[in-house]
Amino acid sequence: MSADNKRALEAIIMVADTPVPTEMLSQLTSLAADRVDALLAELASEYTGEHRGFQLVRVAGGWRYQSHPDQAPYIEQFVLEGQSAKLSAAALETLAIVAYKQPISRAQIASIRGVGVDSVVRTLEQRGYIGEVARDPGPGQAVMFGTTPEFLMKMGLDSLSQLPSIADFVPGADVVEALEIGLRVDSAEAELRVAEEALAEGMQSVRPSLGDLLDGDGQG
Repeated sequence: MSADNKRALEAIIMVADTPVPTEMLSQLTSLAADRVDALLAELASEYTGEHRGFQLVRVAGGWRYQSHPDQAPYIEQFVLEGQSAKLSAAALETLAIVAYKQPISRAQIASIRGVGVDSVVRTLEQRGYIGEVARDPGPGQAVMFGTTPEFLMKMGLDSLSQLPSIADFVPGADVVEALEIGLRVDSAEAELRVAEEALAEGMQSVRPSLGDLLDGDGQG
């Protein structure tokens, strides 16, 4: 019976376009939700043990099949051949801001990035990675953006709680201190170069006057 249940779960997930929630699988198979998760965990383990080119994983609140990470070079060649679908650095930066600061308005994103973000936000909306999740209760009721289930699927995450901690990307105190020292040194060197250039220009302007003065003294 367990084998039949696994086959049914496999078939449903196989034809689904998006991750299938456990609750839906439970309703379709008349199995308890915890039993569904247990069977799918067994299937996932079996695929791993058989070194398949695909995985059964839980992402965006549901279950789906996806290619195995170690097959990425082949998948990229197949999917991206002749396409230019990569996000720009600006779009990736904006997406990261939305992911970690959501809900967030367009103006708040622009304030963090220091540049206009209208076109980038539109691109991310069109790709389905971000969308309107609320309205600011303040004046103007600005649209507040957040990430979508599509974002979780692309990132291979089950929930936003699985995003890596920002602290992992913040340099330690020793690195910050070294950077500050380096910046101070660079600033001092820049000021010295400016002073040297100004002095050189000043000497260039003074030299003709000195020549005239010497010529005058020689004639006297």
